[in-house]
Amino acid sequence: MRVDLSISNTDESCNCGIATDYGGKREGHVGNMKDRKFLSIMQQPSEKQEQSESDDDSEPDHLLILVHGILAKPGDWDYVKRKLMKRLGSKFLIHASAVNSFLNTLGGIDHAGRRLASEIEQIAEKVPSLKRISIVAHSLGGLFARYAVTMMYTPKDDLTEDMYILEDLERRGEEHPVFRRRREPKIAGLEAVNFITLASPHLGVRGKKQLPFLFGVPVLEKLAAPIAPFVVGRTGKQLFLTDGKASDPPLLLRMASDCPEGLFISALRAFKSRVVYANVSYDHLVGWRTSSIRRECELSKPPRASIDGRYKHVVNVSYSPAVDSDAPSFQQESAQGKAAAQVSPSSKKAAAYHDMLEEEMVRGLQQVSWRKVDVSFHAALWPFNHMSHNAGIVMDKRFHFEGTGVVAHLADTLAQQEQNVFIAASL
Repeated sequence: MRVDLSISNTDESCNCGIATDYGGKREGHVGNMKDRKFLSIMQQPSEKQEQSESDDDSEPDHLLILVHGILAKPGDWDYVKRKLMKRLGSKFLIHASAVNSFLNTLGGIDHAGRRLASEIEQIAEKVPSLKRISIVAHSLGGLFARYAVTMMYTPKDDLTEDMYILEDLERRGEEHPVFRRRREPKIAGLEAVNFITLASPHLGVRGKKQLPFLFGVPVLEKLAAPIAPFVVGRTGKQLFLTDGKASDPPLLLRMASDCPEGLFISALRAFKSRVVYANVSYDHLVGWRTSSIRRECELSKPPRASIDGRYKHVVNVSYSPAVDSDAPSFQQESAQGKAAAQVSPSSKKAAAYHDMLEEEMVRGLQQVSWRKVDVSFHAALWPFNHMSHNAGIVMDKRFHFEGTGVVAHLADTLAQQEQNVFIAASL
């Protein structure tokens, strides 16, 4: 089923005629019982199931938003959309975001995030049958999505005068279903199910091998920071953690906390499942550490064999439980380091600043649990040439065909979580 949604947008530079398709604890290795169970039940649908899904013309109730990365466009998701529509069926409304195409990705993560939030809220208003929302974002789109969900987040305690009615009903041992539903946190007024990123620079791009096309050469990595704003605009400063005044914490650090700008961690916690796909190697733009939200000491040599024949190049799945830790901080020492990074990016103070902030961001983001999927294209036919950064979404089937197994894993992950939601609802 296909429907055209005309989405208005305050940014006149965006062309938004949109075609939408329905459709502390260490990580545990995939070998543990929890992840074995997760993998064993991610089965491909039978031909009969696929036929029944395609024949189901009921109204969609699950909004799935696809968010592209830097200097990209909605059409980059075409292959993924076709596979997801086939796997998930007509209960999903699958929409590739169109408000941050090409140069609009360079104006800042916060500005792009607000545009994305506005786009999603308009879709939610136009399709009243929607009840749930999931987001899949690639590369820089993962940061846009993290900002956007915070702008759309409604905390569970936001009941105003209805809270008194609910408390009175609870004292009498009664429950009002409408109030109970509203008590749960929402994203754009919808139940939040999946938040998934693929090769997204959650910790920025400054640091050892965080920007792989520099080959880990210290001199090149030091030169990248001052050049970035001229190449990728305001977004570049934010990715290198040098945006704003020296006395103010950079945007990515704020986004790893609940702060006056937004409840960034609470918004992520609203989702039932959070998954990061990270390329172990051959990703020329985003490093393994930043895309998997890990410290350098937490990186270990991954298995070389795929976990399953259906998921070629997916080599490891692990689960990182939430860690109870203090919110990230920005002390005077950090401010001095930021000032040094803004003036002299190659100084020792600047290097120490980035190390400090990376640790703070990891501590902030580990306050919620994550399932981490490691992808390695070492066995690809031409691992250097097919550009694994874009292979995860098979941006172009001619060059990124090696990523089809990753897309299959993504589709099954979404399908399994959908099954879990229905099981929980029936209990």
